[in-house]
Amino acid sequence: MRGPARARRLDERALLVAFGDASLDACWARLRARPFLVPQVDLEKLERVAPGEPDRVLAAAASAAGRELDLLGTGSFRLGRPADWHTDVVSGTTWAPAWWRDLEYAQLDRPSDVKVPWEISRLQWLLPAGQAYLLDGDERHAQVVRDILEEWIDANPYGASVNWASPMEAALRILTFTWLFHALGGSEAWRDTGFRFRLLRAIYLHGDFVARNLELSDVNGNHLDADAAGLVFAGLFFGRGRAPERWAKTGWSLLLVELPRQVTPDGVDFEMSTAYHRLVTELFLLPALVRRRLGLSVPGWYLGRLEAMARFVSAYARPDGTSPAWGDADDARALPLGGQPLGDHRYLGATMAAAWEADVAVSGPRPEVAWLFGAATAAALEDTPPPDSQLFAQGGCAVLRSGDDHVFVDCGPVGLAGRGGHGHNDITSLDATLDGVPLLLDPGTYTYTRSPEWRNRFRATAAHNAVQVDGEELNRFGEPHHLWSLRDDARPVDSVLDVEGSLHTFRVRHTGYRRLPDPVEVTRIVQLDAELHGLLVLDELSADGQHELTATYTLPPNASLDVLGTAARIAVAGRAFHARWSGWTGAAGSGWFAPSYGVKLETSALELRAKASGARLGVVFGPADAAAGLDEWLRRDVSA
Repeated sequence: MRGPARARRLDERALLVAFGDASLDACWARLRARPFLVPQVDLEKLERVAPGEPDRVLAAAASAAGRELDLLGTGSFRLGRPADWHTDVVSGTTWAPAWWRDLEYAQLDRPSDVKVPWEISRLQWLLPAGQAYLLDGDERHAQVVRDILEEWIDANPYGASVNWASPMEAALRILTFTWLFHALGGSEAWRDTGFRFRLLRAIYLHGDFVARNLELSDVNGNHLDADAAGLVFAGLFFGRGRAPERWAKTGWSLLLVELPRQVTPDGVDFEMSTAYHRLVTELFLLPALVRRRLGLSVPGWYLGRLEAMARFVSAYARPDGTSPAWGDADDARALPLGGQPLGDHRYLGATMAAAWEADVAVSGPRPEVAWLFGAATAAALEDTPPPDSQLFAQGGCAVLRSGDDHVFVDCGPVGLAGRGGHGHNDITSLDATLDGVPLLLDPGTYTYTRSPEWRNRFRATAAHNAVQVDGEELNRFGEPHHLWSLRDDARPVDSVLDVEGSLHTFRVRHTGYRRLPDPVEVTRIVQLDAELHGLLVLDELSADGQHELTATYTLPPNASLDVLGTAARIAVAGRAFHARWSGWTGAAGSGWFAPSYGVKLETSALELRAKASGARLGVVFGPADAAAGLDEWLRRDVSA
């Protein structure tokens, strides 16, 4: 039976039969009584544990009421009344209503991005209205949400619009719908029986759609994780009935299978991206939290793997709490409740500590914890220091850390088990914060389908702080239209981390350029000197013939760069830094940095070039007042 026919037959009587409830009011009351992730919220206590959070929520609720959005680089815009749910507001491209399998949503021949209507239709921008209602009980918040939900349901019948074209989108809406139900289900604005039926029917149909269209593959990733999380939420939300019970069981079974497949024992998501690591952690964590609230079991090994994921977050978090823009990033969240900056993922460790007293570092803002467990629980968490230098050998990352110095190094294969996915050409690339100042940056991700050229430019070798040989990519690109695939060329060899006193040293080789007619062996040594707040990068190249070598170091958008001979002066955040190199020819160049999806900023970049068959090439960075010590360090180690 085709989807629309199933949807038409799901009237109120059929829905009640499916759940075994005598009436819609009885069903509504039963569902409201089920524990969920919406605690009692006290405005004053929330303000104490997360200063400014109530004001943020109320301002965001006001924006939702005015239908004022700004997401994925669109700039500020206003949804109409009724809203146009099927249009990319940047390009003006509209996907006409059709059965979801018949839609061509990735239009690489035109500058469109289906992620824009998808993001709008995730309806996560309505969550602050529900939060505001919990804070002040103003019925206007509930009415705003009801009006918009009814509009969306009217404009997006089951499976028949672009917003169903990826089952992941339907799954993420389930999280939003069920949270809003528990936040606003007791409001006067939601008492209307007709609206109650339409909302419960919509949630049920979303569960049905996801269950029938799971995004299964030979190698699964975050799409299937989202599908599974949505099924757990839908199934446990309804609590009984043959289909909901099957959804909850299927979703949880998938999560149990996929967590050890996708996440290494040392806690790194195999898609090789900090942003997707955050999303995937949420997708495995939130269903476990719902099960916990309902008194259902969560295996100890599952919690252990989640704890390892949170520890990885604590490791890659910079001293200011932000994250390196490693791999792809499309700003995706599963259930965004807190107002911390987009790049601050530390709430994941705090959430694990609050839920299961996990042995993870706890720091940073507490709003996410407060919205999941209450302000009292958030206030009871004590800050703990971040971890020291660590090698995540299975995950393919190294972190060199001491005080306000932090260096993140990619030392893993291409993402998604050798498929590419959301990984970039970045093996041996690094992100460095010295003396508390972010100095060298990964480029991030500007766009996906809107521009294949820019998509590939941001994931190319030249965009990363790594050595490029003869202009070749570390991992070859696939077909031009395969924007999420890379050849599995560059694999790590012999990753070693050593800490002696103030000197933290990491060494790794890779296979990326062994495929060349004259194979090139590339070894990178990264050293952090905590006393100098200095960073030394040594690249050892070995080949029979000569090769053109390039190493680019991308600076923050607010940095200035002056190059003179074999040295450079870098000014950033009111601080002066020194760079010097040996074996390279240096010049000031330019690069790009994407602070969030859809936004790109031009930056300065230090470009180093050499022509050699075998060489030990070095560059050192550090505060300008330590220049003499940095130069001596470089001379000593390059000549070693």
